[in-house]
Amino acid sequence: MRFSSVSALMALTVLEAIATPVTPPDLAPRATPTVYLCGDSTMAKNGANDGDTDGWGQYFGTYTTVSVVNKAIGGRSARSYWNEGRFADVANVVKSGDIVVIEFGHNDGGSPESNDNGRSDCPGTGTETCVSDATGETVYTFVFYVIQAAKLMTAKGATVVLSSQTPNNLWETGSFVSAPPRFVGYQLTAQKALGANVYFVDHYQAVSNMYKKLGNSATNALYPNDHTHTSPTGASLSAQAFTQAIHTNLNGTTSLGSYIVSNPPTVY
Repeated sequence: MRFSSVSALMALTVLEAIATPVTPPDLAPRATPTVYLCGDSTMAKNGANDGDTDGWGQYFGTYTTVSVVNKAIGGRSARSYWNEGRFADVANVVKSGDIVVIEFGHNDGGSPESNDNGRSDCPGTGTETCVSDATGETVYTFVFYVIQAAKLMTAKGATVVLSSQTPNNLWETGSFVSAPPRFVGYQLTAQKALGANVYFVDHYQAVSNMYKKLGNSATNALYPNDHTHTSPTGASLSAQAFTQAIHTNLNGTTSLGSYIVSNPPTVY
C-alpha cells in the first residue's frame, strides 16, 4: 500500500496527529524482536553511493543480539520517506514486539514554499502547514511526519526509537564546533508528544562526544568526500556510539537496551 501526500493525511487532523497516542493491539509477539532502521544515506547501505562511504545502519547489527533490517534510503527526509510509502512498507512487515528506529534530519531543511525539492518539511514543531510551490501539496512539519510514522509502528505492537541525526564533521574548520541542528530537538519533541512505547536516543550527542575524544585529524580522516558522509570506518564508529548511548542510557532506557551485546565498545 502506498501513501500519497494527500490521501495518507486526510484520515487524521493535524491536531489529532500531534496529541492522540495510539494504543498497540494485543498481538502475539515474535520469539525475539526484529529491529528495522528507517533513515537516509548516513544510515543506508553504501552511504552516498560514491564507493567511499557507508551508513551506520550496516554495522549496528554487530552490536545487537537480534536481527537488524536496514530500510534506510539515501536522499530521503521524513517527508519524502512518508510520501513514498516507505514507512507504510515497514509497518506492513512489523510484528508485535519488534523495534523500529527512525532517524532523519540531513535532508529535511529548506522551505517547501521556495524551490521545493520534495524533501523539505514545513518549519515548526506542531500544527504548522505550508503549501509546496512545486506541487501545491500541503506540507507538514518534521514532527508531524515522525509522529505519523511512529503511530503506524506502535499500532502494530512495535516500539519506536526516535534517534537524532548524526552530526556533520565537527572538526571541519580545524576547531571542534558542535551546534545541533533543529531536527535534533524536533525528534525529542515528537517523542514527548507520543509518550509510551516511543523512546529517544540523542545519536547526535553520542557521536559529538566521540568526535571530541577522537580529535581533529582522526575525525577528518573519517570523511573522504564531504562533511556529511563517513567512510565505512566512520559508519562503524557511529554505530558504536549509538550502541554506547543505548547501553549507558544516555537519554534514559529504551526498548533496545535488552538486546545490546555484552561489553559493547566504548568510544566516548
